[in-house]
Amino acid sequence: MYKVMIVDDEDIIVSGLVKVMPWAKYGCEVAATASDGLAAQAVLREKRPDILFTDICMPGADGLALLAAVRSEFPDMQVTILSGFPDFEYAQRAIGLGVVRYVLKPSKMHELEEALAVMVENLGGAPASGAVQSAENAQNFIIKKAVQYIEQHYAEKLTLPDVADKVYVSQWHLSKLIAKNTGQSFSDLLNGVRIAKAKELLADPALKVWEVSDAVGFADVTHFSRIFKKMENMSANEYRNKQIAR
Repeated sequence: MYKVMIVDDEDIIVSGLVKVMPWAKYGCEVAATASDGLAAQAVLREKRPDILFTDICMPGADGLALLAAVRSEFPDMQVTILSGFPDFEYAQRAIGLGVVRYVLKPSKMHELEEALAVMVENLGGAPASGAVQSAENAQNFIIKKAVQYIEQHYAEKLTLPDVADKVYVSQWHLSKLIAKNTGQSFSDLLNGVRIAKAKELLADPALKVWEVSDAVGFADVTHFSRIFKKMENMSANEYRNKQIAR
């Protein structure tokens, strides 16, 4: 039996799908449900469903980021989107991330059953020709979102699990994607962003080095100085003096 998961913040939709869809006809059973994207993360990793029906516009969740996370971390999982918004561009981006069907609410039963049939067929046959490309699209989407979050929050006490939570993947999966796509570790990526910002701030002679260190998120100036010299082959003060001399 193929395992199905349903995610929607409208309980009536979840219960309706569970009751009326002819799951057994397609060799399926509902293994789990969730009412929001954040709650769905832990359940997805625990149950590892073969098929996912999910709303993409739920409170507190970035639908496309959640979708990209699913496609990247579980590339064989078949996904159908349930959406109340007929946004063509949004639908195209979702399809580019490997969605099998994009079904508008209120959903017609024949559309949902057709989506289920296609997903089961995909699971039972050869991978779709665009599967590899959609997985790469999903990975690129996740890395872009992760880097954006780091660039916006570099001054905070930022950890790999923090960023992983924001892009809806496990910290191990995000670490693997960062290494694959940038050739760096998470720490190196974060430090690179912080040092780049520090170089901008060092142009202001009124700021002390420890103030720059604090402003870009380092816990202490000694660590900042060590990282700066490692990355720039000179101390922060030497860098500042060199810029002033120009």
